[in-house]
Formats: sequence, C-alpha cells, structure tokens
Amino acid sequence: MNGNGSNSLKGRTLYIHPMTRSGARLLAATFRSIDIDARVLPPSDQRTLELGNMYSSGEECLPEKITLGDYLKITEIDGFDPEKTAFLMPTADGPCRFGQYSYLMRSVLKKMKLDKVLVVSPSSKNSYSDIGGSNIAFFRSAFLAMIAADILRKMLLKTRPYEKVKGAAEQVYERGLKAGESVLESPDIGFGKRHELLREVLVTARDNYRAVDADYVKGKPLIGILGEIFCRHNKFANDNMISKLEDYGAETWIADVTEWVFYTCWTSTDTLIRLGKKYSPGMAMAKVKNFIMKKDEHRLLEPFHDDMIGYEEPADTDEIVRCGEHYLPARGALGEMSLSIGKTGYLYTKGVDGIVDISPFSCMNGIVSESIYPSFSRDHNGIPCRVFYYDGINVDMDRDIGIFMELIRGYMSRKEVERKYPHYFRDP
Repeated sequence: MNGNGSNSLKGRTLYIHPMTRSGARLLAATFRSIDIDARVLPPSDQRTLELGNMYSSGEECLPEKITLGDYLKITEIDGFDPEKTAFLMPTADGPCRFGQYSYLMRSVLKKMKLDKVLVVSPSSKNSYSDIGGSNIAFFRSAFLAMIAADILRKMLLKTRPYEKVKGAAEQVYERGLKAGESVLESPDIGFGKRHELLREVLVTARDNYRAVDADYVKGKPLIGILGEIFCRHNKFANDNMISKLEDYGAETWIADVTEWVFYTCWTSTDTLIRLGKKYSPGMAMAKVKNFIMKKDEHRLLEPFHDDMIGYEEPADTDEIVRCGEHYLPARGALGEMSLSIGKTGYLYTKGVDGIVDISPFSCMNGIVSESIYPSFSRDHNGIPCRVFYYDGINVDMDRDIGIFMELIRGYMSRKEVERKYPHYFRDP
C-alpha cells in the first residue's frame, strides 16, 4: 500500500474514516479477516473541525479538514501509541486536492512528533489494488465490501421515504451491516465461500427491506445526488442533506462509491491507449481486472433485479461519460466533474426530477459542474440542477431546499421522461 504492505500493519490498529458509514464498517471487517486490528473512527464533531482548522492553512477543502481532524482526535485518546497506530488515507492523481491529503497528514504528524504513525495510502493509479498488497483475494473481498455497502445504502434510500414506522428501514440497514461484518471479518474462508455467504446476507437484507411496512405510492420526487464523493456521502460534511430532502417529501438516488473505483479503471485503460499501449500486458491486466470486478458486482446485484427496476445503474463508465460528452468531454476533463455531468445525463433518461450536486466550498469539480448545469437544464426541459456548497459552517439551508423543491414540483408537471417503478408501487 504505497510502499507499505499489509505486513507493516501487524501489531498496529488501523483506523478507517467513515466517509460512508457502511463502506468503512465493511472494509474494516475485511481487514480484520487477515488479522489486522481495523476500526472505524468515532463520529465527527466540533473537535474535528477545531483540529482540522488548527493544523491547516485555511485553503484546504472541507473533506481534508474533516479527515485530518478526525484522525488527529485519535492522537488525543488516553494510551495512544504512535508506533501501534495506522491511518488509512487513500490518494488519487488529477486536479483534486484529495491527492494531497496524505502528504498534509504526514507533514502534520511530523510537526507533532508523531511521525511513527503509519499513513497507509492506496492510490487511484492502479484502482486501489494495492489495498491488499499481493493478496488478490483480499482486494477482491475489499471490493465486495464496497459493493455490499452500496447495495445496502441504495435499498435504504429507496425504502425509507415510504416506511410507515419511522426507523424501520434503518433497522434493516443496521442488521445487514452487522451480518456483512460477520462474514467479511471471518478468517480462513476462501474467496468463493465468502462471496457466497455475503450474497446470502444481502438476500436476507433484501427480504427484510421488502417486509418493511411501507406505502409505495408513485409520484414522489426522485432526486439524483451527485458531486464530490466525500461531501455527498458524509452526513457531517453535508449537514445530513439527504434526510432533509426526505423531510421535504423527496426520494434520493446517490451515486455509488464503486462508481469512482470503476472510473479509475477506465482512466487507467484510457491512459494506456494515450501512451500507445492499447495492445500490451498492462492493458490485458487492466481488462481482466475490470472483467473480474464487474463479475463480482453482478453476482451480488443479481438478486435485486426486481427491486432495482427504474433504479438501474449504468452498465459501465463508458455509458456515463457518453451521456455527458456533449457538455464535458471526459478525456479532456478528468475527475468527478466528468462523472457528475455524465451521471446527470444518465439520470435524466431514468426520469429523475432534479439533481443536487453536493460539493465542498471552492471545489473545482463543483465549480466546473455548476457552470455546465444551466446549459444541461436548458436542453432538457428545464430539469432543476443545484449545487450546494459546504465549508463546515452551519448554515440553515431550509429556505434554499424549499425553493429547490418548488422548482422540482413545477418540473414534474411538465417532464417528458417518466420514471419506471418496481412492481410493488401503486398509483396514487
């Protein structure tokens, strides 16, 4: 992992940031399966921002301040030992400041004389395949954890807005996560068996979601949630935006975490083509890797076919970038902006009623996307697209959300692309 193999984690506690609660918990469980003491960081709070601001210059984006602050909180715990501690801080190439997070963290730890803490930084250069070092089965299991987390979250978001008893869907979500952790953290299980057991966990969760007492009435506004991956998924960063939209009567469809992983695979193969290595061992390996990842994903998703009618994800990254090519050519503008614009085009074809882009204040990806949304909206029957920026200062956005919801209701009265529903939805 960026020069630090899994063996270097022996005897250390590896802390993982809950960018997404489900993903962090299942990934930590996967690490525990190979005898690494992996734990999810405690929830973010005011101390998070105090530490993040204290050890940054003020130019950093909100996700960097939150991750830095949350990891530094661990150093304040009684009995903290830097030689027995590791922080998972992935990195990436490209224009996003995310690529600098791990360097800042190491710099801060060095200034605090805590440089014995190991910062583990798997990279997007190889689609994060160095998470397991040479342990291919572990990497595949870690990817299964991401897929499972995305599925459990997707089912939660399509069930919770319709539940009759508040909290019922969340209880199913929590039980699914605990069962998934049990499978993923079990040692001495071959990959095939682990895949089979995790699929059974998801099937049970599917049945439990279906059993939630809910009134599935057609016509609820469906809003696509896009933008910067950390801010859109982390409740603390976005002030629980999804719950607020649900309180206004909306249902949400959030872009998956695995969408980014597949995008890094896409950029890897595209880079090889640019370098004249379309027919090379590196390209062959990249193609095989992507094929296996898609196969693993398909097996876990297959039992949810009936539940995902109308919620189908794009077949691959090519489909996403094609949907946004007219507005932002993906090979000329790398990063989340390409995914946001492309996914906006794709979600329009699925009949969504509006797009919310959640981004950190001053985020280049958010700024570029915001400049394009008006043109996209004009060309697509005026579908509402709005960027919400966050900088860690609590601002009451109820007024802005209320206005946005009024725009959505106006659009619903004239929209041309109708959404499809699973069979158990009823007419109003």
